[in-house]
Amino acid sequence: MPAYSLTDPVVLLFVLIPLALAGSLVWGVTAASRALGEPDGTRRRTVATTVVVTAAWMAGTWIVAQSGVLRAWDATLPPFAVLVVAILALAAMLSFTTYGARLARGLPIALLVAVQGFRLPLEVAMHAMYERGIMPVQMSYSGRNFDIVTGLSAFAVAWLVSSGRGGLRLVLAWNILGLVLLVNVVTVAILATPRFRYFGDDQLNVWITYPPFVWLPAVMVLAALAGHLLVFRALRAQTL
Repeated sequence: MPAYSLTDPVVLLFVLIPLALAGSLVWGVTAASRALGEPDGTRRRTVATTVVVTAAWMAGTWIVAQSGVLRAWDATLPPFAVLVVAILALAAMLSFTTYGARLARGLPIALLVAVQGFRLPLEVAMHAMYERGIMPVQMSYSGRNFDIVTGLSAFAVAWLVSSGRGGLRLVLAWNILGLVLLVNVVTVAILATPRFRYFGDDQLNVWITYPPFVWLPAVMVLAALAGHLLVFRALRAQTL
């Protein structure tokens, strides 16, 4: 793993974007609760729970990455695989529970789409990590990662919908495309780990087991996946 520093502005993006997403979630829960007319007590409890769980998850994944536990690739059940399962479980909990229903019903669908615009600066930062020799090329837009399309189009689709120039079919098509592109890059990332070595020993994906890069899967992929699922739920609610 090449040396890196948190003073590097590009590396710092892997801290700032997750923190911005965490703040957006807290704001979104608050706004959705108010839009739905929930009692003040319910809103305070939900926001407090969101802050505590989000902080614990981010701190916990950072500490685990710092300890080196995630780099035990030869274990019968690699700890990184446990992290992936936990991310999927959290995405499902965020999206399919009453918590997700609050966000899907209480926030404008255009806003749920616009949030996915964070993938544009993320992809630029990831490409810079490839240029620094930290990330394998396959995970960049110079390789097999086309997720920058989602980030670029999110703002345009959100504007079209909010201005009345785009409808639910546009959102559905965009959401399916974004989810497919997300699954693609996640698959590439997993295949590039030392467990599979699909792209060769000189293109290993180990950087995401170090802080702050662990927040790429633990926060940013989680946010992207949960965001797509919430858009599907919001679409379903508007078509019933």
